[in-house]
Amino acid sequence: MSLFIGIDSGTQSVKAIVLDLDARKVVAEARAPHALIPGLPVGHMEQHPADWTAALDTVLAEVAAKTDRLRVRGIGVSGQQHGFVPLDAHGAVIRPAKLWCDTSTTVECAIITRKLGGPKAAIRKTGNLILPGFTAPKILWLKRHEPANYRRLRHVLLPHDYLNLHLTGNYFMECGDASGTALMDVRRRRWSRDAVNSIDPQLADWLPAISQSHEAAGTLRAELAEKFGFSRDVVVSAGGGDNMMGAIGTGNVAPGVVTASFGTSGTIYAFARKPVIDPQGEIAAFCSSTSGWLPLLCTMNVTTVTEQIRALFGQDHAALEAAVASMPAGADGLVLLPYFAGERTPNVPDGSGVFLGLNNRTFDSPHFARAAMEGVTMGMNYGLRRLATLGVKATEIRVTGGGAKSAVWRQLMADIFGVPVVAMAEDEGAALGGALQAAWCVALRAGRKVQISDFTTGTVAVNEASRCAPQKANVARYRELQSVQDKMSLALRPVFSAQRKLAG
Repeated sequence: MSLFIGIDSGTQSVKAIVLDLDARKVVAEARAPHALIPGLPVGHMEQHPADWTAALDTVLAEVAAKTDRLRVRGIGVSGQQHGFVPLDAHGAVIRPAKLWCDTSTTVECAIITRKLGGPKAAIRKTGNLILPGFTAPKILWLKRHEPANYRRLRHVLLPHDYLNLHLTGNYFMECGDASGTALMDVRRRRWSRDAVNSIDPQLADWLPAISQSHEAAGTLRAELAEKFGFSRDVVVSAGGGDNMMGAIGTGNVAPGVVTASFGTSGTIYAFARKPVIDPQGEIAAFCSSTSGWLPLLCTMNVTTVTEQIRALFGQDHAALEAAVASMPAGADGLVLLPYFAGERTPNVPDGSGVFLGLNNRTFDSPHFARAAMEGVTMGMNYGLRRLATLGVKATEIRVTGGGAKSAVWRQLMADIFGVPVVAMAEDEGAALGGALQAAWCVALRAGRKVQISDFTTGTVAVNEASRCAPQKANVARYRELQSVQDKMSLALRPVFSAQRKLAG
């Protein structure tokens, strides 16, 4: 019996699962929380990388206690994308990591874009626009705002790379997560010299070489193997960003599958055998962590919005669902533009939340709850429609994350997306993806000629009982509301920028 551990380090916690590859089932799980640094200015989102490694050690110890430790063959790490972990020459963290949801770098985005020759040139040279969520502007932010810290910089890692460093002692970066830095030419799977030079030519020496996703980051450090009771030959696979690992964990490793993740942020993505470049830059042109590409849309406001509405009215999750279910599709005309933390798709970093349609009838808890759930889902549908124009069309969507657990929300998704929606049998898709990638990596190192699909097939499964089909009348209603939300977004963008200046 071979066991593989999958790790998923997100914004709120680190999760671990243990996959029994022979039985094709998860046999142990653990979770440990960590938090954002409180009290930062608006737009600044940061965490201490030491909190990630502490949580990682906690979950590894917990799952080790629940399994036959000596049968563990590999570990695969999934991590929140785009975070900037700055390290000095000795590998020590210089300052807290700026995260994917940090929107404080709009000025730096403009500087890099200008140096690259404008938005179209940025897409031509990297495949992507330079957006606040990506890593590149965070590096320039450090150079401009904290020059003393920047002078110490000698290694640049992403969050999952930092956890791989903790596990193996090696500086390592693979194509999938690297493609979310905005420093990479995603077509050619190599660092873009122009993008790197737009920040600092020295940066080329501080980035790891880009490795292929089937390669290993290394083997587990001896002291950690001894600490957890694992053998010393445990392989740590390349790992990847949470979306790349989520793709593996939902079987999204061949064309035709579309995955949607409804968590703190929202993502929709699909596997492609060739690069999918959006000439408008609204869809991220990422690489997968399985030797392909992963066109992806990301919205920054999903369960954060519904959770804030739930907290506002003192509801538990059951009460929130009941409130949503009590309202008709469209919430009697109440529409939410859910840009509580700005927005990435569409690119509205200065955006804020706006309710349209408030009146004596709609100013209550059920209307707010329904409008919030609809608003964030229509926000994701904006990007799904853009994906369709690029040739990536969904006939079914596999959903994961907190939102996928709600039957009411799944039906709402199906009605807004206009295609059937189904949840996964194992909801920890990113962690499962990490375990499956580790199994693939170990098999390749042993000389076996295998594909990643050899491991996802028979392991990844949908929960048919969760399937929801779109309801025709609701589909038509949501098309009308989608048009209202889209027009509201366009009309308010100049207002958002003026408001941001007034807010300081």
